[in-house]
Amino acid sequence: MALKCGIVGLTNIGKTTLFNCISNTKGQTSNFAYSTNKSNLGQIIVPDDRLYEIDKLIKSARVVPVTVEIVDIPGLAKGASQGEGVGNKFLADIQQTDAIIHVLRCFDDENLPHVEGSVNPVRDREIVDLELQIRDLDLVERKIQRLEKIAKSGDKDAKHGIDVLTRVKEHLEGFQSVRSLEIEENDRRFIDDMYLLTDKPVIYVCNVDDTSAVNGNKYVDQIKEAVKNEDTQVLVIAGALEAEIAELESAEDRGIFLEDAGLSEPGVNKLVRSAYDILNLMSFFTAGPKEVRAWTIKKGMTAPQAAGVIHSDLERGFIRAEVMKYKDFIELKSEHACREAGKLYVEGKNYIVEDGDIMHIRFNV
Repeated sequence: MALKCGIVGLTNIGKTTLFNCISNTKGQTSNFAYSTNKSNLGQIIVPDDRLYEIDKLIKSARVVPVTVEIVDIPGLAKGASQGEGVGNKFLADIQQTDAIIHVLRCFDDENLPHVEGSVNPVRDREIVDLELQIRDLDLVERKIQRLEKIAKSGDKDAKHGIDVLTRVKEHLEGFQSVRSLEIEENDRRFIDDMYLLTDKPVIYVCNVDDTSAVNGNKYVDQIKEAVKNEDTQVLVIAGALEAEIAELESAEDRGIFLEDAGLSEPGVNKLVRSAYDILNLMSFFTAGPKEVRAWTIKKGMTAPQAAGVIHSDLERGFIRAEVMKYKDFIELKSEHACREAGKLYVEGKNYIVEDGDIMHIRFNV
């Protein structure tokens, strides 16, 4: 299950700096508005110490962590949905993502002019939200028109779809994002195929100065107040500081730098955890002599569904799963010891996989 996140925000607010901190590829940064004409694509390695603790006992040939794909969209501006600044073609780049990381400038810097003339993250959030809402509104109106043609033949389902989409349209026209509209699960089929931008979960990242990295600042407080009724998370990350940490080669040096800055971990760790949390994701492991590997699944998945994330054949031919709990395996130090202690469980098709499960799938195709 590939997880993909998109970074959005106004121009010159530190999006690409953040992208460079967390991604294995680097994007170009500049003090000039609209200085880039393409989205940056990269991958984040999901930090999970459990993988390496398992490998210490198994001594596998390789360790394969989960990766998250990340798309850094060029900075938006007022009118982006009508072609202003970089234009709206870049908004299409984010339609295939699972979640949006909305970066907000929460620092003062006279050497880096703000495209709107002043630092105001609440206003910036509203500007970007409006552009995303306008694009979604256009998609919804087009689909309503298509369904109206079908409904003329008496198609009741099309008529119901028009009713559902009309509610969505009115919600967007009221400057509200689709994610805040209650939609029946069965009715989501009318909107899911449009990949609406404002229907995606969002994480707000407040890009602050070094001195505000630990406790935030007044701008962060303003954003927290503005989104207090949303089902979202607000993270505080000092982009410039994180960039310096990311440049250090050794883990020991990075640890010392973090400690000096009063931080317990890099911002990428917080960001990935938030993305997993907001998307209701978790990890399970497979372990053997060839590799120790982490896999991403949705919470609540059954053992066959989790097996399908590895390969469709495993789900189709699923027989059973042999499961060890991470804590048991680390304490007992081997599969044999877990088996002897009754801590290796044989689970069937109805087993709900838990975070940190170490699984061996038995199948027959």
